[in-house]
Amino acid sequence: MKTRSPFRAFLSLPLAGLALGAAALALWQAPALSAEEAVKIPPPAQDEKAAAGTEKAVFAGGCFWGVQGVFQHVRGVKEAVSGYAGGAKKDAEYETVGSGTTGHAESVEITYDPAQVTYGQLLQVYFSVAHNPTELNYQGPDRGTQYRSTIFAENAEQKAIAAAYIAQLGKAKLFSGPIVTTIETGKAFYPAEDYHQDFLTRNPTYPYIVYNDLPKIDNLKALFPTLYSDKPVLVMADAKG
Repeated sequence: MKTRSPFRAFLSLPLAGLALGAAALALWQAPALSAEEAVKIPPPAQDEKAAAGTEKAVFAGGCFWGVQGVFQHVRGVKEAVSGYAGGAKKDAEYETVGSGTTGHAESVEITYDPAQVTYGQLLQVYFSVAHNPTELNYQGPDRGTQYRSTIFAENAEQKAIAAAYIAQLGKAKLFSGPIVTTIETGKAFYPAEDYHQDFLTRNPTYPYIVYNDLPKIDNLKALFPTLYSDKPVLVMADAKG
């Protein structure tokens, strides 16, 4: 049984029908939809040390359109790619993952410069702006384990930093409920289809983006002005202009 939100289901329509579908959805319960509110949280007490070169981080927190869009606006991020993590390569395909039976979560792989932005700072944005870590196996209108809140740690250091931060935030009781974010290790990341890349930037009037994701960009700018970059780091050549 598929658990995709009605807004996102319109991606299965031919492109010619997408605009019509979006227009219809704009009139469908639009007032009932809104982005998750950002929560102001302290930086992690434990973090990595600045180092030369680039590193990768993989986060899952609901629809990858918004998560990708947020991290594309973070200074020090060199690339943010939407994709799937947590399952097998053969199942890493949008419609299959959408069944909620593959073990995958819609995820974003972030390539970043730790001399400009640390893993801990990325986690701070992830928990504060990119998603709501108290929602178990859903985010906003999206339901299913493919929308779970999960950190796919790349190594032991990332796992330790993430675990310590979850404990720190839990003790601080800054959220409306307990943090349900899990940490998974040893899971490969598979890029999503091209039409999912840079979706927020390429479709700023798409109803799902307007109500669920554009407010996250505003929250990033307001809460993290020194980390915010007005120009997003994009994946697809046609989106770069």
